[in-house]
Amino acid sequence: MMIDTGDASDSATLEKELDHAGVTRENLKLVILTHGDFDHAGNAAFLQKKFGARIAMHAADLGMVERGDQNRNRKARSDRISFFGRIITFMSSHLARSVQFNTFKPDMFVEDGQSLSEYGFDVKVLHLPGHSKGSIGILTAEDNLFFGDLLMNMVRPDLHFLIDDHADFTASIHQLRTLTINTVYPGHGKPFRWDSASKF
Repeated sequence: MMIDTGDASDSATLEKELDHAGVTRENLKLVILTHGDFDHAGNAAFLQKKFGARIAMHAADLGMVERGDQNRNRKARSDRISFFGRIITFMSSHLARSVQFNTFKPDMFVEDGQSLSEYGFDVKVLHLPGHSKGSIGILTAEDNLFFGDLLMNMVRPDLHFLIDDHADFTASIHQLRTLTINTVYPGHGKPFRWDSASKF
């Protein structure tokens, strides 16, 4: 199983890493996208074609990958975007235009609470909107959590610089507080202990 794919400009590096790890058409069972942004879903079409990989995501971000529109199903003005985030968003918008995003159709949609045991993985899907409507996390049997851009840890665990819907974000954090979580693996930055993020 693979979580997120990076952006399309990294496809050659990704292919080398997958080859080094012994990934083949026969053993790449599932690619899960935490959300539809180009830097997380940019190689999904490549993996579908090259490896025959099944791509899974939440249906709420479908328009982002089918149309290549990063603003699809997002507010015209995000509830929170930091000063640093404005700079990154400006740079990313130019990068997104300069990098070819190969649109695609996912093979399956996942929902909150769904087990992926039928694919051989003892993990559960958590719907965690806030950064985007279709953002999800993957909670392992060892209580480790992988998610995309709900939080980040570039310097310290903190809110992602872009929160599209603050009410959704708050509800997602509340949901996580009801769970036992050990280590968090964000889409950007280093892993961190969940108890260090208790201020959110």
